[in-house]
Amino acid sequence: MSDVALALGGASFQGLVTIKELAGQGMVTLRGDLTDLTIINAVKDVFGVTLPGTRETAFHGNAGALWMSPDEALLLCPYEEAQNKANDLVVKLAGAHALVVNVSDARAVFQLKGRALREVIAKLSPVDMSPDAFQPGMVRRTRMAQVAAAFWMDDVSTARVVCFRSVAAYMFKLLSTAADENSAVRHFSS
Repeated sequence: MSDVALALGGASFQGLVTIKELAGQGMVTLRGDLTDLTIINAVKDVFGVTLPGTRETAFHGNAGALWMSPDEALLLCPYEEAQNKANDLVVKLAGAHALVVNVSDARAVFQLKGRALREVIAKLSPVDMSPDAFQPGMVRRTRMAQVAAAFWMDDVSTARVVCFRSVAAYMFKLLSTAADENSAVRHFSS
């Protein structure tokens, strides 16, 4: 596998939060019955994580799993391991009704870091970002403005946003505009 080429060359922005384009996130889409023990065991064997429940995440070390829909999970690993892990998963799922695709190069990932990340995301997404409604360990697949995206919080001050690589520049501009210090709403101020 060739070296990862970032959509925006590692773009960053400093405002209400720090926004950084992240490099090298391996991503494997898994479609199938997420309650099927064959699928659950194969994911555990290959990625070392348990498939999460509805709108949840599961992480162990540098591997993770995100619930994307009732029949879809996004599996995370280091970029350089994604194709081999996808291949291993295909072998383990032989005979199962499932689809496995390495989508690492089709996506862009942004990290938002700072106390105002709830405010920045809330400006762009129709998700209740109050601390009672959205916490670390949860994921949402939604739209941010007009862009299909998914996001989750690693901790109370760090979130990641995934979108299609083809709209990475637009997503970065959306996030940067929402994070502009002159546009602060302070709804979730602490």
